[in-house]
Amino acid sequence: MSGHKKPEADRRFARFGTVSFTATSKVNDFIDYLEDGQVCGTKCRTCGAVFFPPRAQCFKCRDQAAIEWFQVSGSGKLATFSELKYAPTGFGGDLPYAIAVLDMGEYKLFGRIGYVPLDEVRVGMELVPQAHQLPDGQIIYVFNRP
Repeated sequence: MSGHKKPEADRRFARFGTVSFTATSKVNDFIDYLEDGQVCGTKCRTCGAVFFPPRAQCFKCRDQAAIEWFQVSGSGKLATFSELKYAPTGFGGDLPYAIAVLDMGEYKLFGRIGYVPLDEVRVGMELVPQAHQLPDGQIIYVFNRP
């Protein structure tokens, strides 16, 4: 019998509504930041690559130790959006909603449009990413008008 101990599961992403297929993740702090009202991504200090959703390792230079968190701030331009009729696991109870890509200039964010009626959503409109808690307690981020 080996002395290998199974790592304790980190279930923070369950609060985001996703089903995690790994026991641990190096980016679970993403959920803690959301609960503190911050939308955060990661950035490589070595090559400057920016990641959202956050990554634990830079795929460009592979420098795992150089990854740091940054807070997404300011507004971006809506690049594209789509209304969902079917949702991924963990988000089916929220239908219908719209997903979108927000161009922040240096990087792009993929997420959900918040409290903007779908008939008022236009490509190019200014939106801001914000942490948001759903009535069921799920913590997510959404794009809203500034």
